[in-house]
Amino acid sequence: MLIASVANVTLDQKSEAAKVLRFIGDPIVALLIATVYSFFSLGYARGFNRDAVLKFANDCLGPVVNILLVIGAGGAFNKVLLDSGIGEQIAEVAKHSHFSPLLLGWGIAALIRVATGSATVSMMTAAGIVAPIAATMPGTNMELLVLATGAGSLILSHVNDSGFWMIKEYFGMTVKETLMIWTVMETIISVVAFVFILLLNMVL
Repeated sequence: MLIASVANVTLDQKSEAAKVLRFIGDPIVALLIATVYSFFSLGYARGFNRDAVLKFANDCLGPVVNILLVIGAGGAFNKVLLDSGIGEQIAEVAKHSHFSPLLLGWGIAALIRVATGSATVSMMTAAGIVAPIAATMPGTNMELLVLATGAGSLILSHVNDSGFWMIKEYFGMTVKETLMIWTVMETIISVVAFVFILLLNMVL
């Protein structure tokens, strides 16, 4: 992936070399190459036979499939929400409200985060909705608006969030335990960060 990034900057994008490097550097292809290479470097090269490598692969890659299915379902749900025009509806309501742009950024990001589970999607979607509104409101601190939107995107990490499953698997917790620990912690971080942002807004 690093080679593909360098190729995008240094090589002619229409050249065959750039096309080959972009293909190899595609995240899916790069991860596939790394997985296959690990079979030999960490498997056969260390004396494990084919059955042992297959068992390792099943033990390691099997749980990932469930996580990918959940993430994929969350992404599909997010696409449904965006195509349904919910963003435009929220923006229309926000335009006629008297809320602070900071509250709008945080609140919209939080709503989309809860609906989709993705922090990245909620942050980017909320930014696209709030930025035009904030531009029409004089005195809006854009730096704090960015922070507020980011804080809102952290709230209530749940089963549609890839980070939720990573934490669950790494620490060997159940779904209930992850909800009680990770989800609560993320929510506290989001709310406390927003409170500090509001305090900064009063000073700056």
